[in-house]
Amino acid sequence: MDRAQLADFLRRRRATLQPEDVGLRRGPRRRTEGLRREEVAALSDMSTDYYSRLEQSRGPQPSEQMLAAIARGLRLTLEERDHLFRLAGHTAPARALRSEHVSPGLMRVLDRLADTPAQVMTELGETLAQTPPAQALFGDETRFEGFRRSVGYRWFLEPGARDVYPADDHPMHSRSFTADIRTVYAKHGPRSRAGQMVRALLDESPEFAELWEAHEVRSTHPREKRLQHPEVGVMDMQCQILLDPEQGQTLLVLTATPGTESYEKLQLLSVIGTQEVGSAR
Repeated sequence: MDRAQLADFLRRRRATLQPEDVGLRRGPRRRTEGLRREEVAALSDMSTDYYSRLEQSRGPQPSEQMLAAIARGLRLTLEERDHLFRLAGHTAPARALRSEHVSPGLMRVLDRLADTPAQVMTELGETLAQTPPAQALFGDETRFEGFRRSVGYRWFLEPGARDVYPADDHPMHSRSFTADIRTVYAKHGPRSRAGQMVRALLDESPEFAELWEAHEVRSTHPREKRLQHPEVGVMDMQCQILLDPEQGQTLLVLTATPGTESYEKLQLLSVIGTQEVGSAR
């Protein structure tokens, strides 16, 4: 680990980012060149003290998970992310696993959706980044590890994962998640991570095994979705998806028709999300 070079790289990358680049407002009294340390720490979901010590060449060696979070917080390119890993004494992640890294362009789009439920996901349904309203609706989906990172895996093995959808819609979503997993399985093969997850689900979920045997290959995810939240109730939402084929990622955006009750509930959810995430940070 090259602490001096790591600290220098972090400081210089922070100085090149402006508040507008990450969806923040520029206050009238701002004197800092670029972002403040506490802003980068918040964007990276870590404490200001931890991030500050890295910039001051006195922090511990960050884990790969921490480095990935910093790369997203600083909106690094793949080349910059790899450089960050090497400075911290880690091998740069294999480019075959590039879907773990959110491109700066996709992050800029996400930054401008701060009042909308939106999140970046891998093809296996692993959430890499969320807006505050998305966290208020789905919970913090970036905290999971292993196969639990996949929403499809949690859907079949963790009953609480279904709470965001009305019970009447659960059979439809079970078929949709199975079809989505099959698509990734067919693309990458039985020896891939998708193949390992399928075998785990077949062993542990009779429902998944039954749906898998049906061999349905067409995704049945509707563009119109019903979602529910314990504080605002059921909402009729429209789901839009932006695909980044190079990274193998999707940006999922949920909106509601203006003037409807669902739209009013969504506005309230945005306020709840901002307050909850602010309190957590």
